[in-house]
Amino acid sequence: MSDDPTDVRAFFATRAAGWDSRFPDDGPAYAAAVAELGLRPGDAVLDAGCGTGRALPPLRTAVGPSGTVIGADLTPEMLAEAVRAGRRGPGGAGALLLADVGRLPLRDGGLDAVFGAGLVSHLADPVAGLRELARVVRPGGRLALFHPIGRAALAARHGRQLTPDDLRAEPRLRPVLAEAGWRLVSYADEDARYLALAVREA
Repeated sequence: MSDDPTDVRAFFATRAAGWDSRFPDDGPAYAAAVAELGLRPGDAVLDAGCGTGRALPPLRTAVGPSGTVIGADLTPEMLAEAVRAGRRGPGGAGALLLADVGRLPLRDGGLDAVFGAGLVSHLADPVAGLRELARVVRPGGRLALFHPIGRAALAARHGRQLTPDDLRAEPRLRPVLAEAGWRLVSYADEDARYLALAVREA
């Protein structure tokens, strides 16, 4: 699949309706990854490329009723599924925002953290996209790049081989994050999960 935003939107639009039913057992992996983000009550957090909003409930639990949770996605059909699943607003988990994460309508430094599930491989310009996420996070804030299965398991699912140019590989990801204003602080790539945690540099 292309990483052009129009192609990404078209890809996910046709798959939105059955997305959650394709991956019904991912909930605990999302919750565990959110726990490692180190959120505190009252924090403001963005789920970048939130899709159907599976991370929004654990994010809401982490920041509590006084915190702010925003889910942003560029695919209206995915956000519609998040609404259908009850993941929006006071009775759900967070506010939903139709937006390209490469051009967020959010103020500088207003967030404490960003969670991105399956995000980085869909960024048309990874450095620019990650720099935009850094813009909206305060210095010292955190970023989690997550997938509920690791790179090898994901490649096998799609019938592909892992290649050295995979952006999610630590040797590739670390310098890209650094160029965008993030410092990689931990990296896990296991069959059962992929989780890279980074801190926003001052």
